[in-house]
Amino acid sequence: MTENGAFEEEYADLGATTRNAMEIAETSMDVVRRFVPDETLADRIRQKSVHSMGDIEFHHLLRFTGADQSGNDDDAPVRAGARAVLGEADVVTDITMVKAGVTGRGHGCEVSKAIGCGTELAERTGMTRTAAAMLELDGDGAFEGSIVTIGNAPTAALALADCIEQGTRPAVVVATPVGFVKAEESRERIREVSEEYGVPAITHVGRRGGSGLAAALTNELIHVAKDVRTGELDLDAVALGGGESEAT
Repeated sequence: MTENGAFEEEYADLGATTRNAMEIAETSMDVVRRFVPDETLADRIRQKSVHSMGDIEFHHLLRFTGADQSGNDDDAPVRAGARAVLGEADVVTDITMVKAGVTGRGHGCEVSKAIGCGTELAERTGMTRTAAAMLELDGDGAFEGSIVTIGNAPTAALALADCIEQGTRPAVVVATPVGFVKAEESRERIREVSEEYGVPAITHVGRRGGSGLAAALTNELIHVAKDVRTGELDLDAVALGGGESEAT
């Protein structure tokens, strides 16, 4: 592998393709770490939320719910997401913008979008296109064992919550829909079904959020998986030790 090829593989998580870009990204993350803890896997998601939103206080708004094979602590959705990436699970997003923001490097997952599906159902029932798309994809089994990332449409999150209630089990849900109508309620609904049925989920409270945040948090799951794959991180050791640990 060429030196440039090795560099791109090493830094696939931040999307940088030049050393100057990587220096800028690392400097930004160094600033974030001065304000956000750097002790657990959940802290990595908190840091990424701050980096994405440009708001030091945003990390207080994140919520981690559900459980994985190791427990129901805040790290559970991160471990579940990393394991799903390592297993090359599908990543399904609500809209095109979120799909475009998920990195294509550092993983072998197929990334797709819901929008564009369910057109006939939406026209027949009058429901939103994203809700109809989610219901149609769920009927095809698209969410089972998948990473489902919703960054824009509250009705997509509400539809997904209904699907989970009916028995669908994503590997992990990242839900950060933004707005003033149904956005907060949709994330609360995801948390409710996450806790009731044990589905790992990362959400937040408040009106902010959006596609960029959803993609950034999904990319951090990919980053965690890459650290596991390269031997820098042992998920089992993290679960047993209650914090982030390097593999030995």
